[in-house]
Amino acid sequence: MTVKTEAARDTLTYSRMRGMVAILIAFMKQRRMGLNDFIQKIANNSYACKHPEVQSILKISPSQEPELMNANPSPPPSPSQQINLGPSSNPHAKPSDFHFLKVIGKGSFGKVLLARHKAEEAFYAVKVLQKKAILKKKEEKHIMSERNVLLKNVKHPFLVGLHFSFQTADKLYFVLDYINGGELFYHLQRERCFLEPRARFYAAEIASALGYLHSLNIVYRDLKPENILLDSQGHIVLTDFGLCKENIEHNGTTSTFCGTPEYLAPEVLHKQPYDRTVDWWCLGAVLYEMLYGLPPFYSRNTAEMYDNILNKPLQLKPNITNSARHVLEGLLQKDRTKRLGAKDDFMEIKNHVFFSLINWEDLINKKITPPFNPNVSGPSDLRHFDPEFTEEPVPNSIGRSPDSLLLTASVKEAAEAFLGFSYAPPMDSFL
Repeated sequence: MTVKTEAARDTLTYSRMRGMVAILIAFMKQRRMGLNDFIQKIANNSYACKHPEVQSILKISPSQEPELMNANPSPPPSPSQQINLGPSSNPHAKPSDFHFLKVIGKGSFGKVLLARHKAEEAFYAVKVLQKKAILKKKEEKHIMSERNVLLKNVKHPFLVGLHFSFQTADKLYFVLDYINGGELFYHLQRERCFLEPRARFYAAEIASALGYLHSLNIVYRDLKPENILLDSQGHIVLTDFGLCKENIEHNGTTSTFCGTPEYLAPEVLHKQPYDRTVDWWCLGAVLYEMLYGLPPFYSRNTAEMYDNILNKPLQLKPNITNSARHVLEGLLQKDRTKRLGAKDDFMEIKNHVFFSLINWEDLINKKITPPFNPNVSGPSDLRHFDPEFTEEPVPNSIGRSPDSLLLTASVKEAAEAFLGFSYAPPMDSFL
């Protein structure tokens, strides 16, 4: 059965509500998979693979970048292929410096945990990644790119901050700001959609973060409600920079097939070169989802969803203002050269009539009161985290390092692959 966006907003009977719950559960599970696992799943589905659009997408051109998703991962690289970014700048940090308290997130390569630093008594979100899993899927470039982007975030108010990073023989550790207002996805699940003023506020803060990344020649490429957090006051915090592409000049392009299925821009699906306007497409998709409850071209049938993204005209129901319609039509323009933001990037979004009520200076200084307050009581208040994570026991292996005398050859190989990962900010950054 195919579920279309229009049906999501009809008046719900009890039976329809039960159906919608089943649809949303399936939708959430698919959303959490990530593109890597998703492609492997779809590649094993004989019915889906018969669709021409899916066949086209799964045929990866050898001319594309080496970091392309691969349904059949190659063995780990040899030491001669491994990345060496120089000596560690924080050799003293170690897992035993922390009390690991709760699992608050999960990904393809590890977990995110709430942790308290024993000496500082400060709370952090510590992202713990398994080197062996990263190397198996040849994703070390994405992990190092995430670290590099975090280092470039000079305390932008709507981007998560990296405090320091370190590694053991088998794991990488990002020590990040602890944000406990919940994922935007979590709040959308609960409320189904947002009123326009609230959606505008979030879209403005997201656009500000994307504009800042673009000013550093970074394309984000994976904007979705799961990667957008709310802080304890209700402001946006963008996180997860693993798919960022660095060094993309104003007119520069890249061609890697990556992202999340519901938010892939047409040019990505066509496997054409794309530029920073891919982020403005994703902003349009997230804004649409905030206003209507589902992404703009969503279908449970992935082949149909891809066909919708490529060919179906954007359909907007008449319960939003003309300025909202206009900004969605501009951001969700299938031709990237005509998309809002194609000519003057963030300035075009900033100056659009939809955002005319936003004082951008006040916004960047957090002087605008958020339309929703998560009302968390403190760091231990986990009410806005999915119980799927928080009820999971913290693995014993998270906080200890393997005995160096017992290291296997594969762990030693993994240990050498991420030289230079560790980072400690200069002392003056704390002043």
